[in-house]
Amino acid sequence: MNDERYEALFQPLKLPCGVVIKNRFFKSAMSEGMGDDSYGPTQELIHLYKVWGEGGTGLLVTGNVMIDHLALGEPSNVVVEDNRHMDKLKAWAQSVTGTGAHLWVQLNHPGKQSPKFLSKEPVAPSAIPLGGSLSRYFAAPRALTKDEIRELIQGFARSALICKQAGFSGVQIHGAHGYLVSQFLSPHHNRRDDAWGGSLEHRMRFVTEIYKAIRHEVGPEYAVSIKLNSADFQRGGFTEEESLEVIRTLSDLGIDLIEISGGSYEKPAMTGSEVRESTREREAYFLIFAAKVKSVVACPVVVTGGFRSVRAMNGAIIDGESDMIGIARPLAVMPELPVQIQHGHYESMEVPKVTTGSKSLDQKLGLLENVWYSSQLKRIGAGKRPVNQPIGKRQLLKLLMDSGIQILRKKRA
Repeated sequence: MNDERYEALFQPLKLPCGVVIKNRFFKSAMSEGMGDDSYGPTQELIHLYKVWGEGGTGLLVTGNVMIDHLALGEPSNVVVEDNRHMDKLKAWAQSVTGTGAHLWVQLNHPGKQSPKFLSKEPVAPSAIPLGGSLSRYFAAPRALTKDEIRELIQGFARSALICKQAGFSGVQIHGAHGYLVSQFLSPHHNRRDDAWGGSLEHRMRFVTEIYKAIRHEVGPEYAVSIKLNSADFQRGGFTEEESLEVIRTLSDLGIDLIEISGGSYEKPAMTGSEVRESTREREAYFLIFAAKVKSVVACPVVVTGGFRSVRAMNGAIIDGESDMIGIARPLAVMPELPVQIQHGHYESMEVPKVTTGSKSLDQKLGLLENVWYSSQLKRIGAGKRPVNQPIGKRQLLKLLMDSGIQILRKKRA
């Protein structure tokens, strides 16, 4: 039996390219770390998306698929740069067959957010090292040449075409969280004085050229989207006003969906670690900014970060604050969440607070929560149920050791 109180969440959404999403649930990207030794998707990763498709989510976005095997964000990233994994990619795309779900590939390049053990000399718009507590784990970058910038733009386009040929129904450009596209947009990280830096018009050129190159390869009826920061939340960084201008430009160019997030490794606003009480009451971290976006563009918008109750999800759709509901961590512990809502079996959840019990140790480990949630995805991929409860300090430390916590050792060459 369907729960009619939340009908708005189960209305279809038509995108500018003509694609129709069956409902308003959007699985935002989580970095699964489930690529094999040759950078292809594993059977466990394929099964994970099968489970999510059967769980009722209308649009599933993969986590952190890289466009270059020499530029990884984490060990065990999947990489799409040529046709070598076409059979595996087709199997991944077909994992949601029969569920009505769309499966899009998030395409990314980490820039300087590639750990030292993976990149001894990462690239970035400018030779500005990362700051903050995690800076010791990342090597100082060198500035990209103009020819390299053009090669990267074509790399995004090539990867998008391969995804289309494999059967994925769309792609998402990762333009948030401090990765390479985000670095180009930020005046703090991009201090170039050529056509790729300086004014906002020049700083946004990298992402607009990526979008145009992808659209040229995949055609007008294929879904192309972007994940974009509302702001970087750091002094001298990308601002809300600049983000709105980039969004206007991409909307005018014809992009199909804009996912709103914020922050970076240096200032992780996307984790909700520092939010105002008024924001906490409304749950989603970026709803106020999303309302500004919807007042200036017609392109559909999805807000990700913070949604926990069906009341808040439904309200955001009814009030026109967001066209889709971006969910990540709740789907790591309840992959069938939309089905549960539809049948009236879900109202809200508290996702586990992942901690060793030591604040100083938590800070030193940095991406601790990511490791724990990644372990839940691996459980689902292996045919097990996720564990929706906190774990003790001893268990957590064992998990870190078992996973090879990627800041301690290199998992593969």
